[in-house]
Amino acid sequence: MAAVSGFGGAAILTPALVAFFGMRDAVPILTVAQLIGNGSRVWFNRREIDWAVVRWYALGAIPLALLGGTLFARAPFSALTRVLGGFLIALVIWHRTGRTLPRVRSVRSFAGVGAISSFISALLGTVGPLTAPLFLSYGLVKGAYIGTEALATVIVHLTKLVAYGQASLLGARTLAVGLALGPTLVAGSWVGKQVVDRIPERAFVLLIDAVLLVAGLLFLWRG
Repeated sequence: MAAVSGFGGAAILTPALVAFFGMRDAVPILTVAQLIGNGSRVWFNRREIDWAVVRWYALGAIPLALLGGTLFARAPFSALTRVLGGFLIALVIWHRTGRTLPRVRSVRSFAGVGAISSFISALLGTVGPLTAPLFLSYGLVKGAYIGTEALATVIVHLTKLVAYGQASLLGARTLAVGLALGPTLVAGSWVGKQVVDRIPERAFVLLIDAVLLVAGLLFLWRG
């Protein structure tokens, strides 16, 4: 679904997790689940990883992921929910307007990319499709892109889990649900493809936009 809609799978899953588990549990659950999915992509593409990109990304990502995770644990629940609502609406607007980010020409620029994206990820669970084009614009393709982006994301998720664990946000239920969602996300991707094959692509994209827009408005209202 994410490949067709232009949104990351995590952005689509986040509203459902927040509705069922609440903001405070949803983000750690999502982090555990994403760690599994990205870890598998690292393994399958391990020989093509651009380690220079990963090192510079980690340099900016680790401290900001820790900071974001700490703020997440301390921020008022209502404020986090409103911020998530605004972020989901912003994703829809970004997607509808077709805007693009600047090209990344220097490997050192990934320190800044890692800092900004990890901070948002630690607070909201996902940065949507905003960072993927930056890896592609640097010239990474196929396995090099998939493996490098996945390993950079794994580093962010591991750092976030450290912050959440220190804040006592990683209970047994959170870990269990997150681990269960890992393989479920893989199965969901397959099911989503079958659905996409049976309905017009434009209709599907509009549906995803509508879901995220409604969820964003509800979070702003309820927060």
